[in-house]
Amino acid sequence: MIDLTKTKNHNSQNIEMLETFKKDVKQGLDSNPKTLSSKYFYNKIGDALFVEIMNLPEYYLTRSELDIFQNKTQDLINALQLNSNTPFELIELGAGDGLKTKKLLRSLDKQNYTFDYLPIDISSNALQLLKKDLSNTLPNVSVKTQQGDYFKILASLKKSSKPKVILFLGSNIGNMDDEKAAEFIYNLGANLKPGDKLLLGVDLIKAKEIVLPAYNDKQGITAKFNLNLLHRINEELGADFNLKNFKHQPEYNKEEGIAKSYIVSTEQQTVTINALETSYTFEADEKIHTEISRKYNDALIEKIIANTDFTLQTKILDSKAYFADYILTRN
Repeated sequence: MIDLTKTKNHNSQNIEMLETFKKDVKQGLDSNPKTLSSKYFYNKIGDALFVEIMNLPEYYLTRSELDIFQNKTQDLINALQLNSNTPFELIELGAGDGLKTKKLLRSLDKQNYTFDYLPIDISSNALQLLKKDLSNTLPNVSVKTQQGDYFKILASLKKSSKPKVILFLGSNIGNMDDEKAAEFIYNLGANLKPGDKLLLGVDLIKAKEIVLPAYNDKQGITAKFNLNLLHRINEELGADFNLKNFKHQPEYNKEEGIAKSYIVSTEQQTVTINALETSYTFEADEKIHTEISRKYNDALIEKIIANTDFTLQTKILDSKAYFADYILTRN
């Protein structure tokens, strides 16, 4: 029997997400310079492309953090000061395919920790795939998927008295400028209790020769990933972007410590978005800013958390010191 209540709620959620997408696209393209939010990279096509990106030889980020989760799993558990006798909630923001987290889950399961794993993601497709995979590979782990906005879900979880460990991996914090990152971490703290932990994975500042190829691979997968944003607007908002008239363009400056991704118009053109009942003109070489990827060091992390409720406890590095997982404690 079909649960009509669940179907109705699902449809309502989809309509709400589409309206938010429309609003964000309009706001971004009305801006000067034009922008589009990187959070909309992740639909079914974007999810698949990102999995490809994570396996690219140039994309060191996943391998670096995976190195930590594979080879320093016990260091992570020790640093999080988990108690095997106290049930807790392991909450992952932007879980994706859970590649790295599975290493931690397996170790916690083997050591008989009692916990619920709550992966939060905007992509229902990613969550369904993750839950299916975990039910086969780690059947003893309690998995409670959560689709939607991080803070709405965290607010709904506040009533639980269990200690919480928040995972925010993959240097996703680097998709925000420093001011927004500080606000984000402050808001995380507002949804947690004293003693709760935040495991924050960040990419460290390093040479251009290492960083830039990660966002501009030879196979062109990162280009497809970036341009898929326009394809998604075509599909969901009835736009007529001609992807052949746009190109992917990444930039990185070591002194600034920020990699940036742009979609660049290769000619003067006009694009209509039916759902917005609006047309936009693009000049030749005009950029649409889609993503930043901030690189960090200890001083920057300390600066970002200075006015939050978190204290930096320790950090764990990969074998090449490309990447760091910082452990923060809620005061």
